[in-house]
Amino acid sequence: MMQPPLPIRAGSGSDRTIRGRLKFKVQSSKFETGVLTVFMVATLTVPSACVRRTITITTEPPNARVFLNDQEVGRSAVSTDFLWYGDYDVTIRKEGYETLQTHWILKPPWYERIPLDFFAEVLWPGQLHDAHAQHFVLETVKTPTQEEVISRAVETRDRALDARK
Repeated sequence: MMQPPLPIRAGSGSDRTIRGRLKFKVQSSKFETGVLTVFMVATLTVPSACVRRTITITTEPPNARVFLNDQEVGRSAVSTDFLWYGDYDVTIRKEGYETLQTHWILKPPWYERIPLDFFAEVLWPGQLHDAHAQHFVLETVKTPTQEEVISRAVETRDRALDARK
């Protein structure tokens, strides 16, 4: 038969007694207290967010509207902070130029991989900067000739008439 756990009751000071049979003393050394104090002071004085991540996008021609994952981040050249690594949808628009839609995969540096990321994010005494940059070239809009517009209109009309039959 199993006995129930022994209750612990406080004795005088830091003495602990377990049903009067066993007596032990709880102590913490000055060294342990000092180490804990130094660790707490160090963590409170070190700035948080030890890694800053930025994306910089430049375009040719400049001053194009830049969208990351359907959110406008500004006009090129633009730099913005990001939170995660992975696949980003990039859309770039400028009047007189073809809209560019592409993907950009951001890979983490070695210090942002598990388990090293904990040290880089929390314990590193300084700040690390992970900067990614990309340059995009936009193509000018090709204006169709009058003959091309008329031939597309005729094709569209013919398809509409065939669909009615």
